[in-house]
Amino acid sequence: MRVSAGDGPQKRLYIHNRTVPDDDDYAEMLETERDWAVRLAAEHEARAPRFSSREEVLEALRARLEEEERSGPSDDERFLAEQATLDQFKSVVADFAVDGLVESQSHLGIIRRLPAKARTTVLRVLIDEFGCGNDDQEHAQLYTRLVTELGMPTELEYYVGVAPEECFAYVNLFHWFADRASAPEYFLGAYAYFESSVLYAFRSYAKASKRLGIVNDKYYTEHLYIDAYHSKQMRGSISALERHRPVDLAKVWTGVELTSTVVAEATKAAIGRARAMVSA
Repeated sequence: MRVSAGDGPQKRLYIHNRTVPDDDDYAEMLETERDWAVRLAAEHEARAPRFSSREEVLEALRARLEEEERSGPSDDERFLAEQATLDQFKSVVADFAVDGLVESQSHLGIIRRLPAKARTTVLRVLIDEFGCGNDDQEHAQLYTRLVTELGMPTELEYYVGVAPEECFAYVNLFHWFADRASAPEYFLGAYAYFESSVLYAFRSYAKASKRLGIVNDKYYTEHLYIDAYHSKQMRGSISALERHRPVDLAKVWTGVELTSTVVAEATKAAIGRARAMVSA
């Protein structure tokens, strides 16, 4: 997996994140993140509410999630659930394969940055993501079985060649949160939001799979089941960090906001490309 002259910045960053960068590559990584993730995080942090306690930021997260769920699926998500053809569904699966085939590998760097109790709490979630030591239950393997049933390649390199910039950005954001963001609070807020939002965000994917007769839909249905537990664990990780030292609540909220934005952009891009196939 190598970068090419015509690759976009997010694709280049994704490849650098998954390979061993030389000095020039690493300098490019830092520059791309500075112009993108660091800048956006600073903007979100500057306008974050002035939370006075952990309980207050977690209540704001709860309210945010309830509002998103109450607003219901977007037009794109309804299209996916109710109307997408098999080829259109396969297009969405292909675009998100740059995450699904390597799910949670971008999170691993956070472990060394957390104190013991917070680290253990996050690790419980990651252990589930990696199948609790059972290869067949690893989420990446669930995605592999999905693309296999759909008659699609199982090699990550194929999808790196076709994914949109927005889907690369979704994975790159978690690499930044875990490895190079200035504080682990960004990751904890991001993951607390993400593990909770999947409980409603993946419903359209599960419905589409069932409607299209896809057998290997466990990648989606497993998230609808296990992420209630994961959501609780991630909220607990913020509490555990607070028992170790004061928590920067604005950074927690920035993780929430930035993740919500980037995931929405990736979803819009992937489903939008699938919808465009109608007139192709």
